[in-house]
Amino acid sequence: MRIVDIRECVIPLNSAIRNSSFDFSEMTTSVVAVRTDVRRDGKPVTGFAFNSTGRYACGAAMRARFIPRILAANPQSLLDHTQEKFDPAKVLATMMQREKSGGHSERSIGIGTIEVAVWDAVAKIAGKPLHRLLAERYSGGKTASQVFCYVGGGWYFPGQTIADLLDEMRRHLDAGYTMLKMKIGRLKLTEDLRRVEAVRAILPGNAQLAVDA
Repeated sequence: MRIVDIRECVIPLNSAIRNSSFDFSEMTTSVVAVRTDVRRDGKPVTGFAFNSTGRYACGAAMRARFIPRILAANPQSLLDHTQEKFDPAKVLATMMQREKSGGHSERSIGIGTIEVAVWDAVAKIAGKPLHRLLAERYSGGKTASQVFCYVGGGWYFPGQTIADLLDEMRRHLDAGYTMLKMKIGRLKLTEDLRRVEAVRAILPGNAQLAVDA
C-alpha cells in the first residue's frame, strides 16, 4: 500500500464579493489530489481536498517541500501499526521533517490541505464516511446525531441593495438554518447598522444573527 502521486492545482475564484478589507477578484484556492495504489471499483482510490475560499493557493510550498517528502518516504513508514492502513499522523510527521517548530502560518495551510486529502483517501479505502471513521478512532465509535452549524453570507458585492441582502438571508432560512452570519465593516457604521437591523427584522424567533468584520 502506497501513495503513488500527489497533485496540486490552482483554481481562480474570480468573484466580485467583498469583505471589510478586500475583494475576491484575485483570490485563488489550491485543490489537492492524493492518489494511492489501492483500487476500488476498478479505479485507484484518490483523496481530495481544497485549502479554503478565503486563502490564496499555497501550492509552491507543497510542490517544493511537502509533496516530495511524502513521495520520497519509505511507503511502509506512512502506514499504521497493522501495515494495512495509511496513518495520517505519520504522513503529517513526514511533511514536517526539517521544518522549524511554530510560526509559518502559510505552511500550516499547505500541510493541512494535504492531510485532509489523505484522510479522505483513508475513509474511501475503509468504505466509510469520514466522520464515522474519525469517531471509531477517537471517540469509541460514538457519533453525534446532530451537529451545530451556521451559514455565512451577507457579503458585499457591487450594486447590492438591502433587498438583495434580505433575499439571500431568506434563502438561508428557507434551507433550515437558524444561525446566520453576515459581513460588516465595509460601509459606514450607519449603513452597516441599517443592513444588520433589516436582517434582524426578518428573523423568526428561533433564529440568531452573527456578524463578521
